[in-house]
Amino acid sequence: MTIETLAKQGTPHTGLAGIDTARLKAMRNAMLRSCFNRLEDTRYRLEFVGRILGREYINDAGARNVNATWYALESLQGGIVWIVCGTAAETDYSKLVPVALRKVRMMLVIGPSGQLTKAFAGVVPSIVECQSMSEALHRAYLYDSTDVKVLFSPACNDGTPTNALGEAFRNEVNEL
Repeated sequence: MTIETLAKQGTPHTGLAGIDTARLKAMRNAMLRSCFNRLEDTRYRLEFVGRILGREYINDAGARNVNATWYALESLQGGIVWIVCGTAAETDYSKLVPVALRKVRMMLVIGPSGQLTKAFAGVVPSIVECQSMSEALHRAYLYDSTDVKVLFSPACNDGTPTNALGEAFRNEVNEL
């Protein structure tokens, strides 16, 4: 199975975790059905939000650690404008450097960018500190290349609920 098959972009579910939960919950075997009824939808994982002027906006607010963000970056084809949260304390971003070197054209950091700038200096051509999601998306919108995808993948857990981050991204994209 290829990584493209696992990463079904444009759907609210991704990878093996994205097996059709509705079907699993309707199983005839009561014991299996009770196990799968506890599954929650995997929203905010490589969720297609919209296409504006040919550029895709992908919501990956559920990627609250380096491994989940690595998967998102690796799954997308082409160049990426990456919106990331800069509030993580002492996070090791070294696993993201090889994929960022290949794919990330611009990094937009919401919050303090010190640690991210240190980790990705010389790797990502442009690292910009932004004060809000709105500012980050406005800068992504103005990026002068149409052959990139805009990915929001925070890479950290700063205590903000995933649904709040995901909805903030979705709402701001809809305002563009």
